[in-house]
Amino acid sequence: MSFGAFVRRHAAAGELVVQPRTGFGDPARMRACLAAVRGARATTAGTLTLDSYTRLGDLESAGRALREGNPLNGYPLLNHSTPTTTAMLDGLAGPDFPVQVRHGSAKPLGIVRGMIRAGLHATEGGPVSYCLPYGRTPLAESVREWAAACEVLAAAGEPGTEPQLETFGGCLMGQLCPPGLLVAVSVLEAMFFHAHGLRSVSVSYAQQTSAAQDEEAVRALRRLCAELLPDTEWHVVVYAYMGMYPQTPAGARELLAEAARLAVATGSERLIVKTVAEAHRLPTVAENVDALELAARAASEARRTGAAAATAGDGGETYAEARTLVDAVLDCAPGIGDALVAAFGRGLLDVPFCLHPDNAGRARSYLAADGRLRWSDIGSMPLAGVVGPRPGGDRLTARDLMAALSHVQRTFDAKALEGPGAPAALTSGSRPSPDHLVRMTKE
Repeated sequence: MSFGAFVRRHAAAGELVVQPRTGFGDPARMRACLAAVRGARATTAGTLTLDSYTRLGDLESAGRALREGNPLNGYPLLNHSTPTTTAMLDGLAGPDFPVQVRHGSAKPLGIVRGMIRAGLHATEGGPVSYCLPYGRTPLAESVREWAAACEVLAAAGEPGTEPQLETFGGCLMGQLCPPGLLVAVSVLEAMFFHAHGLRSVSVSYAQQTSAAQDEEAVRALRRLCAELLPDTEWHVVVYAYMGMYPQTPAGARELLAEAARLAVATGSERLIVKTVAEAHRLPTVAENVDALELAARAASEARRTGAAAATAGDGGETYAEARTLVDAVLDCAPGIGDALVAAFGRGLLDVPFCLHPDNAGRARSYLAADGRLRWSDIGSMPLAGVVGPRPGGDRLTARDLMAALSHVQRTFDAKALEGPGAPAALTSGSRPSPDHLVRMTKE
C-alpha cells in the first residue's frame, strides 16, 4: 500500500495519522527509533530524516563523520549502502507502517534516486519551500532539479505502490507568514508536482498564532485543492507550531493538543508533532512517542466531543487572498515552474523576513491584536483591495518582532502557569531515556 493510500484508509476510519521528524546516523539506532514509533499507541507513519550534510550534497563530510564516529543530525542515506538501509527497514516499513524520507534539500535528485533504490517512495519538500528559506541556491536551479526529481519519483511507481510527495509550502519560514501566502505556495507546489507526473500528493499547513485563523486557512487549502487538483489523490498534513515552543511541559502539551484539534476540526488527515523538549534540547525517542500518543488522544477526544470537520466554512478572507496569489502566478507563464520563477522575480510572491536573493523582500507582516497574522506591507503582491495593510506598518521594531516571535510561547506558558495543568487525558504517561536523543534536521 502506498503512503497516500495508508493515510486515506485511516482517515476513512476516523483516525488521524501522526508522525514525528526523527533521524539518526547509525542504522541500528535509526531502526530502534522506527520500531518505537511503530509501536506507539497511535496510528503512526515513520520518518527517515536525513542529515544536513546530505541535504547540502556534501557527501564527503557525511562520510568522514561516519568514519570518525561523529554524530550526525539525521540519516546519511547516500553514504550508507542500499543493502544497509533495506536491512534497517526490513520488517518495519510496509503497508501498515509507511516511512517517509524528509531531507530539506533544494537539489533532491540524488536523494530521490537513493530512496527509491532502498524501496521508499514517499518524501516531501518543494522547489520554493526547500529553496528560499534554507540557502542561496537560485530558485530557477531548484525548480529544474525538483522537476527532474518529481519525474524520477513518478516513474518509480509499481503495482500497489503510488509514489507520494508532500509540499512543505505551507511551512514557509515556520512562523509569522500570513496564511494566505502559505496556502497559495502549498497549492502551487502541489500543482507543480502534478505537472511533473505525481498523482498522490499532500499539502501542508503550519499551525500559527490564531486557532480561528488556522481553521480558516486549512479550509481555504482544502477548497483550493478540490478546485485545482481534480484528478489527484491528496490529503492535508498539519504541522504543530514551528516557532518558539512553550517552555513548560503543560504549555507544550496543550499547544500540540490544539494542533490535533485543528486537524480534526478541518478534516486534515495527518499531523506532524512536536515534543515537550522543543524549547530546551533535542527530544528523546520516548518524548517523540509520548507526543505521538498525546496527539492521538487529543484527536480522539475532539471527535468524541463533536469537533469533527463540519461542511460550513469556505476559507473566508484567507481563501480570497490565496486564490488571488495562485491566479496571479499561473498567469505569469504557461509552465508552472517558469511561472513560479517569474512570480518571485516580479514580487508577486514575497516571503516576509526571507533573505534569499530571489525573494523581493518588500513584504512585511505583523501580529494583530486579535492574534491573527496580517500584512503590514504587501510589496508588489497583487493583494490591493483583497487585504488592507495597516498604516505605518513598515515601522516594525526589534521589540515588536521579538514579541511576535515569542507570542505563542508566552501565551501557552501563561495558560499552563495559571491553571492546574493539562487535562489528565493529555498528560504524559512516559518518561524519556537520555540514552536515545533524536537528532533532527532544521526544517
